[in-house]
Amino acid sequence: MDRLLGAADSALRTLFAPSRPVRPCPVVPESETALTLEERRQSSALMRVNHVGEVCAQALYTAQAAGTREPAVRSHLERAAREETDHLAWTRGRLEELGARPSMLNPLWYAGAFALGLVAGRLGDRVSLGFIVETERQVEAHLAGHLDRLPITDHASRAIVAQMKEDEATHAAQASMAGGIELPVPVKVLMRAAAKVMTTTAHYI
Repeated sequence: MDRLLGAADSALRTLFAPSRPVRPCPVVPESETALTLEERRQSSALMRVNHVGEVCAQALYTAQAAGTREPAVRSHLERAAREETDHLAWTRGRLEELGARPSMLNPLWYAGAFALGLVAGRLGDRVSLGFIVETERQVEAHLAGHLDRLPITDHASRAIVAQMKEDEATHAAQASMAGGIELPVPVKVLMRAAAKVMTTTAHYI
């Protein structure tokens, strides 16, 4: 019951309450962001996608933490979720600065990611941690692509994405060291396909 209540609390806070970061939002000192209307639209769409990714990260980690019986693994997952809260707050804050909204489908994305996290957790801790490794690797590659696509003058968004990319690589390495296994290639392909649907939709909605 405690885990169920904790999962419900996490969902409500992620979807409806302002996130409070532990770390300050990354900035580029003495670099002013000046965007045209088209550049602002591009940045808004990309940061909306990144915010959706952080909503999904909260759902995944929460579900996987609820599904494990190993205290050390649960502690690892909960710590990673807290660190991802920084990303959630940074991306939401940047959307507000850009005058943009988050995805209207965030409750749907959260529910889908939570279900995936429950499945991964049921398959055992090594598979669950391996799922994190692969997820973070794919997110890292996704963020690298966004650094190529963000307007060169959008220093604020680029600083956030660069720090997120670094953090995701760290999370993947930590999950691997904690015992995560390499997932089968078909599973990785399915994960990429699901992520493609999500990111393409969130770009607009």
